[in-house]
Amino acid sequence: MPFARLLPFTLLAVACTSCADTTPQSGAVGFGPNPTLPAPESSLVPTVNVAKAIGWAKGATPTAAAGTQVNAFAEGLDHPRWLYVLPNGDVLVAESNTPPPEQDPGFSIKNFVAGKIMEKAGAGVPSANRITLLRDADHDGVAEVKTAFMENLHSPFGMTLVGNDLYIANANALVRVPYVTGQTQISEPPTQVTALPAGLNHHWTKNVIASADGKKLYVTVGSNSNVGENGLEMEEGRAAIWEVNPTNGDKRLFATGLRNPNGLAWEPSTGKLWTAVNERDELGNDLVPDYITSVQDGGFYGWPYSYYGQHVDERVKPQKPELVAKALVPDYALGAHTASLGIVFGEKSALPERKEGLFVAQHGSWNRDPRAGYKVIFVPFSAGMPKGEPVDVLTGFLDAEGQAQGRPVDVANDSQGALLVTDDVGNKVWRVSASK
Repeated sequence: MPFARLLPFTLLAVACTSCADTTPQSGAVGFGPNPTLPAPESSLVPTVNVAKAIGWAKGATPTAAAGTQVNAFAEGLDHPRWLYVLPNGDVLVAESNTPPPEQDPGFSIKNFVAGKIMEKAGAGVPSANRITLLRDADHDGVAEVKTAFMENLHSPFGMTLVGNDLYIANANALVRVPYVTGQTQISEPPTQVTALPAGLNHHWTKNVIASADGKKLYVTVGSNSNVGENGLEMEEGRAAIWEVNPTNGDKRLFATGLRNPNGLAWEPSTGKLWTAVNERDELGNDLVPDYITSVQDGGFYGWPYSYYGQHVDERVKPQKPELVAKALVPDYALGAHTASLGIVFGEKSALPERKEGLFVAQHGSWNRDPRAGYKVIFVPFSAGMPKGEPVDVLTGFLDAEGQAQGRPVDVANDSQGALLVTDDVGNKVWRVSASK
């Protein structure tokens, strides 16, 4: 979850929950291929509108869209974040949370308040530092096997398999372990492939995906701040997607100016890499929209100097107009502060009318009034590009009082074409399948 640059006055905001702008999101504002972007707003007190994490009552579930049903695929997990489905159908789940900072940030009102926000939102728990394996051998939609696949990792997140090598994106390094089909536990220590930017790790999550031929890996690294307020020297190698040679660990910047990229997926008809990006805060309820976009080799996407193309962020000093002039416009806006994280294309989906398009898990806002996200959506595609309005797939994560029963994080297609969804407040993996 992205945490904004919090002013000392934020203590007041925690007490009053939302003391800034309260204009509801409406129409096409912040959504679609050509989103309406309102003028930036500023206020003495930033909006803080945290949905208190309460978890699910016994037997309760999210609400699946018409023609589908939902059940708990696995329960009793510890802050499950990211998913990876192995070729034999076993499901890996990274149980993970924020690592201790490698640099002492010292005490500040900002850090104190951020910690309180995390606690209320359900993120203030120690990292399990574990990958768990789930197996549904009888294909009844419920995992009957749950084992600790790997332990003692460093805030693991993304995972990808290339041949017999499993790559794991820890918060500080990309590592590798050998994998044999069907094994339920790996005990040998991982080998480091390459170090990744860490330090304060304001955005600590690192994801990884392999090219079709397995010769390149692509790794996401989020920014160390909201808009560079910790100093741009702290952003070296961050807000970017790296291309890594898995053989020797050599790497180069593949795309930059992406504030906090998380989800990665290959579009099946064009072969292009797509990502989901969390944008910046404190410009109002409807700025700046999170987005999905195809990723161009060498592309610059604006952060921190501009947003959604060449809309200059006047808070960043000094500006770099020569960079802003090159800033690419993302392909599709997903709404401001929705915290859109995991993505997966639907070509392997067995859900009705969900083959051509992208599933997106929206973790949900903590700094918007009214709240946004807290659901899984499907963005239709045509000829390799988004086309049409997003469709709700899984909702009901907020109860009638606006409390968070759960928060979706990642999505993946299982071996039967059902959609798996991690929930780091409910500590479950949900499974959405076609109605019988």
